[in-house]
Amino acid sequence: MMEKRVAMSVGGVLLCGVSVGLFKTAAFGVDPFQALMSGIQAVIPMRFGTLYTLVNACLLLFVFLADRHYIGIGTLCNLSLLGYVTEWTQSFLSSVFPQQFLAIRIVMLLAGIVFNCLAAALYFSADLGVSTYDAISLIVTYDWKVGKFQYNRIISDLCCVVLGTVLCMIGSGPAGLGKAVGIGTIVTMFFMGPMIAWFRVHMTDRMVKKNDL
Repeated sequence: MMEKRVAMSVGGVLLCGVSVGLFKTAAFGVDPFQALMSGIQAVIPMRFGTLYTLVNACLLLFVFLADRHYIGIGTLCNLSLLGYVTEWTQSFLSSVFPQQFLAIRIVMLLAGIVFNCLAAALYFSADLGVSTYDAISLIVTYDWKVGKFQYNRIISDLCCVVLGTVLCMIGSGPAGLGKAVGIGTIVTMFFMGPMIAWFRVHMTDRMVKKNDL
């Protein structure tokens, strides 16, 4: 049923926004694309939600030209909602946990990693549009027939981390680097692709197939 796919797509985007808020609040480093966004924000000081929308609007042009199949309700929700959901989550968590002890930060980091991978798997399987960044690895894998998704995702994530690190160093100096790149960034850079694939095989693809029977 289309309603189920729409719910998975929108729910995935919202969950992704929550996961990024968890990453930012935990302060162990954000996921690779958000590391790039942190670097861009370091050189272009602007509200995160607005900057996120502008950057993704630019990436949208590439996706539109390469394979517009990946553009849909999930893409539009990602463009318009994710940045602001991230801001709200970060503000909410900071108010609930004004003193963020190490154990709380570790829990936030682990939850952020799991939620981020599950969120991507949800809107990938819904097939109603993905984020512009996610579309890049999908296009390289399935349209250009280059390598496997897991490895293409690792390569694109690595590029984001390197560029984000350079921009952070330019905009904020060494002091601002820890807010963008950390253990959470390294973990997601190497394991997010495989974890998304695992969630799709064992959970979200099955949800769609069961729904379509």
